[in-house]
Amino acid sequence: MKRLARWCALAAVFAPFLLAQDSTRFQVQVLAKGYTYTDGPAWSKDGFLIFSDTPAGRLVKWVPGQSPQVYRENVQGPAGNAFDSQGRLYTCETRARRVTRTDRKGAIEVLADRWEAKRLNAPNDIVVGRNDHAYFTDPAFGSQADHRELDFYGVYHIPPKGPLEIVAKLTGRPNGIALSPNGRVLYVTDSDDRSILEYELDRNGQPANHRTLVENTGAVPDGIRVDEKGNLYVAAHGIAVYSAAGQLLDTIPLDDPPSNCGFGEADGQSIFITARRNVYRVRLLVKGAGFDEKR
Repeated sequence: MKRLARWCALAAVFAPFLLAQDSTRFQVQVLAKGYTYTDGPAWSKDGFLIFSDTPAGRLVKWVPGQSPQVYRENVQGPAGNAFDSQGRLYTCETRARRVTRTDRKGAIEVLADRWEAKRLNAPNDIVVGRNDHAYFTDPAFGSQADHRELDFYGVYHIPPKGPLEIVAKLTGRPNGIALSPNGRVLYVTDSDDRSILEYELDRNGQPANHRTLVENTGAVPDGIRVDEKGNLYVAAHGIAVYSAAGQLLDTIPLDDPPSNCGFGEADGQSIFITARRNVYRVRLLVKGAGFDEKR
């Protein structure tokens, strides 16, 4: 009886999520294939997906019902992407060691390339909140580590107005980055420690407190996104789904090691997954954070 009571209690806690995210419902669709390494899926409120074809130096655009097309060429190692409330595209360019913003007319602006006169390591992933506060990670993988000018791996804040700010200086390499639905918690994956870090943000977007939310993700964690309920979707061994309390709830299985993920489409109930050569789409019964009737 005690065991039954304990099972019922757990079922009551997780039932809403499990009903929405039953693993038998996951149907993985190949959206685009044949690339060398894809990353940074980001959905525009104008109704299209952008993702990075990193080694080729291209951003690719997918419109529902159409074949993927080149959106922008001659990008220096594009990785993470994000759109702000004005429809401007933020891109981490790992080889150029900078973060750029492309407006709707195609004009490109460099937002960050140095910290205290030293070049950034290799910006990797980025998230932009509804208030247009942007945050990005700056690790250095592979040969990038041979050209570092900074003696730390950083997490940075680009406010709508004002200079670049530091959120954290880490010894492990930060990778994926995401915001909670209310924009007051910043999540960062640490690929070296295989952990997920959590930073509380004040009203000015500054870090107040931080802690390790998940101590061991098992596989190396990469990109991360959040749904409307506050659950985390982490590119690791498949897409691992964690609650806001750090409990592993489910996994979206994939044959390819994923690099990143992002919510999109008109209802916000698709998750797009970049995984080396291919880009995948999975329909869910939950929206991504920030998707509402006005999007």
